[in-house]
Amino acid sequence: MWLKPEEILLKNAFKLWVTEKGNDYFVLQRRRGYGEGGGGLTGLLVGTLDTMLDSTSKVAPFRILHQTPDSQVYWSIACGGTKEEISQHWEWLEKNIMRTLSVFDSSDDITSFVQGKIRGLIAEEGKVSCVQEDDPEKFREALLRFEKWFDLPQKEKLVTYYSCSYWRGRVPCQGWLYLSTNFLSFYSYLLGSEVKLVISWNEIWRLEKTSNVILTESIHVLANGEDHFFSMFLHLNETFLIMEQLADYSIKRLFDKETFQEEPSLSDPLQITKRGLETHARNEQFRAFFRLPKEENLLEVYESFLWVPFSHFNTLGKICLSESYLCFASQDGSQCHVIIPMREVIGVEKPDRNSRALIVCVRGKRALRFSEVRDFERLANAIRKRCGMTASPQGECQNLINHFEDNPEEVALMVGQKDSSKAVSTEALMTVFHPQDTENLDPKMLKEKMKEQSWNIHFSEYGRGTSMFCTKKTRDLIVRGIPEALRGELWMLFSGAVNDMATNPGYYSELVDQSLGTSTLATDEIERDLHRSLPEHPAFQSDTGISALRRVLTAYAYRNPKIGYCQAMNILTSVLLLYAKEEEAFWLLVAVCERMLPDYFNRRIIGALVDQAVFEELIRMHLTQLTEHMTDLTFFSSVSLSWFLTLFISVLPIESAVNVVDCFFYDGIKAILQLGLAVLDYNMEGLISSHDDAEAVTILNKFFDNVTNKDSPLPQTVQQNSVGNNDKASSISKVDVSDLIKEAYEKYGDMKSEEVESMRKRNKLYVIQTLEDTTKQNVLRVVSQEVKFSASQLDELYVLFKVGAISQSLFSNSNNILLPVLLHHDPSLAYLEQYQLGFHQFSLLFSLLEPWSLCSGKDTLFLWAFRLLDENQDGLVNFKEFCCALDILYSGTFTNKLTFLFKLHQPPECQKTHCAFCFTPTGRGKVDLQAYLKQWQDEILKKEESIKDLPRINQAQFIQFSKTLYNLFHSDPEEESLYRAVARVTSLLLRMEEVGRRLQEPTSPQKSSTSPIQEAGSIPQEVEWSFAFEQILASLLNEPVLVRFFERPVDIQARLDHAKCAQLKSKTNK
Repeated sequence: MWLKPEEILLKNAFKLWVTEKGNDYFVLQRRRGYGEGGGGLTGLLVGTLDTMLDSTSKVAPFRILHQTPDSQVYWSIACGGTKEEISQHWEWLEKNIMRTLSVFDSSDDITSFVQGKIRGLIAEEGKVSCVQEDDPEKFREALLRFEKWFDLPQKEKLVTYYSCSYWRGRVPCQGWLYLSTNFLSFYSYLLGSEVKLVISWNEIWRLEKTSNVILTESIHVLANGEDHFFSMFLHLNETFLIMEQLADYSIKRLFDKETFQEEPSLSDPLQITKRGLETHARNEQFRAFFRLPKEENLLEVYESFLWVPFSHFNTLGKICLSESYLCFASQDGSQCHVIIPMREVIGVEKPDRNSRALIVCVRGKRALRFSEVRDFERLANAIRKRCGMTASPQGECQNLINHFEDNPEEVALMVGQKDSSKAVSTEALMTVFHPQDTENLDPKMLKEKMKEQSWNIHFSEYGRGTSMFCTKKTRDLIVRGIPEALRGELWMLFSGAVNDMATNPGYYSELVDQSLGTSTLATDEIERDLHRSLPEHPAFQSDTGISALRRVLTAYAYRNPKIGYCQAMNILTSVLLLYAKEEEAFWLLVAVCERMLPDYFNRRIIGALVDQAVFEELIRMHLTQLTEHMTDLTFFSSVSLSWFLTLFISVLPIESAVNVVDCFFYDGIKAILQLGLAVLDYNMEGLISSHDDAEAVTILNKFFDNVTNKDSPLPQTVQQNSVGNNDKASSISKVDVSDLIKEAYEKYGDMKSEEVESMRKRNKLYVIQTLEDTTKQNVLRVVSQEVKFSASQLDELYVLFKVGAISQSLFSNSNNILLPVLLHHDPSLAYLEQYQLGFHQFSLLFSLLEPWSLCSGKDTLFLWAFRLLDENQDGLVNFKEFCCALDILYSGTFTNKLTFLFKLHQPPECQKTHCAFCFTPTGRGKVDLQAYLKQWQDEILKKEESIKDLPRINQAQFIQFSKTLYNLFHSDPEEESLYRAVARVTSLLLRMEEVGRRLQEPTSPQKSSTSPIQEAGSIPQEVEWSFAFEQILASLLNEPVLVRFFERPVDIQARLDHAKCAQLKSKTNK
């Protein structure tokens, strides 16, 4: 079978393969242990391992690799189970490919051509085999095994399963890997040895593909401090993709519920499938590559050639069709892509049926020619349907192309027209405060005009506007710096913000009107930071710039209250307003916050922390000399945080920083990572010789102060690297920002965006778990001062409590009635409030951990316990409250335990009913700092409660209290003695109360004669008796068997172990 080309670094990896045939471009290899000459001990070992595997996981014994004479890199392109099968592939390559390869001049062209051909073959085979891919009968059998082996909740949805090996030390256990919505599970049973493993996705710290001495490739999972390795997959990449998607799915459900709810394909756990996850991953990759709105989904893909005008060549690539866009990306290494909004398409034509070509006409009198489209008629109909048009007149588009090829000088006039936006409130601030003087051109302005001319030539060749071709030449021009006059336009184009604004006319004006005059925490912070945003620039020393900045930030906070406003947004928006109109600046901010830098601007800045972890990983890969000297790279994380949050704007002079922003809008976070590596590389010697972090920071700060932009046309009043620093920095050589960016691209530009995204996903798990661990340590530090549990016991209790809190959203669906606060984790709250239990989960967990065996009335007792612990009456119990209750039951004195039981039978006065769902919870809205300060003050001033302060219990409460004591003794060895003791205490208390009542009856007849006249027939009211806590305590202390029962130590560790097992097995009755 043909394989998607994958790079292999060693031809005979670990001596597991033998070469049978070879030529200049291909190698046919046989796996040792197969065929003639088994290969000695190595062949025996390999053959034994392969025999242990079933048909779905065996490594194919034959394979074909692609190579070029001047390269050490090999690409796997085919595999086979028999020699006959692989020989057929080999013969096909010799007949159809070998002769063609001789016409290419470079090795890169040969490799690109071979990869394109192989992908085309796979696509053809996929159309036939995709229907037979899923076998319902086999999946049903796997589901039955999954339910039998792993006693997971009934609502747990199995997504897919794979045969693989799980490594216990150096011994592989062949078995089955089951991937479900919330758990990764493995089961193996060989030679009487059973291996069972269940890992929750939200417990995983690392998920990555690795290689080691024994295994060429495996999947590494780090969870709960333990490493797990799975290997010998037939389709390892497919398996890893599904695992990555499920782990990301779990993180989003728990930590990003609002975003999660906007994805219908993942909103219902019961509807998640393998194909759905693969589609979701493909859509995410499609949107990220072409910078498209989140509503767009990849619907169809066509392989074709695109004619690149004026360069006179066809580039091989793929047409990607979504609801509103027609996109093309090349595969042959020319780095060419183009995005065509359907709103711009004015005609589609099929010029020649034999050539399988398609011509798409767009506004601006431009036409794009696609050729060798396999299903060109279907594509043409799909485009027309989405554009609401009929077939174009025959020859119209072709005449347009011929006309442009004959008259290239007209293209600049025809495609250089910019669409005018009607919803613009202001001009770019740079045009207002620094208009260009067209008459007096100094050398810098002349260079600026030369840059503009270079871009105009590019526009004439590759088009202008939304359907412009983006090629290597485009990137080269960006590295040199975008001209001031074109910066706003190109930022809008490369970021995709131009499409957002075009599809939402009038949206920004409406937001400004709606947000005007609102007063929130975000608006207060915005007002505070307005005058701190580029204060040295004249634009923000006037009301014009400040007002525009206020409107943009306030409108965005109103649009996205989840983010609201975060520091660093003001600095970024200030720069955007300099070069873009106000509405454009708003949409650029949307693109940055919601698409290009996801999760950057929130309270925990998770996105920035993830990219810092990626940055550390890249430092280890590319700057080994630095890592040898500085083993702890956390210093670079702390110092580089502002680099990522402000795109170097806060550390570089403004005239240099805008060049970095140019690259960011074209290449995304990859440009920032590259530049960060270049900065460290440039200062390598100084950083290595530095003695401490402070000296290293000084070195970097001096370097940034001396980064200049020699071609900047901005006046000295605007530039930041002006006169003040010249004396101090005279001994330090200046560095031009264009040279720095160029060096970054030359040294680290081979980094692929796909690799960066993969590193982001891998490190996101680790960052999230690190933040969660920080939360746990802070909570445990606070609670440990209040309870007597050991550190390990408290740690286990926290894990149980967190699992209980998470399960409230883990298996929830639209039919559940849950508090909004329980539907997702809110990291903006105080540490103790981040995980809380509602009544249902509280009762489940409390029943597993309470030290007594209750035979009846448990639900009522748990409800009373929940009310007692829920001091603020919000329908939630936090970890501290939960632990303090357990600490009383396990470590408290006889008096403490009895006090707790006594309080349970005195529900709060505000509670009118015993129904568990009659709370009126407020949930957790905006954080009320004053309320937290008051609560903290009350806790400091709170005096220790005395038993004399406890109110008396009435007759009904005392009867229920007695019943509770009876229930506690169920199955106790001294059960009968305990019952008798309680009966004696009850009888004694009732007699004491009877005597007390008689003593209180009135005896003076004169007193009754002076009372008011009573109505005839009235009945004297009976005095209701009650008991004080001191009376009950004194009576119970007289019964040694009761004292022994309450003071008997209970093994908390046994209860914890039982709870961990039961919590996983318990079925959730939602």
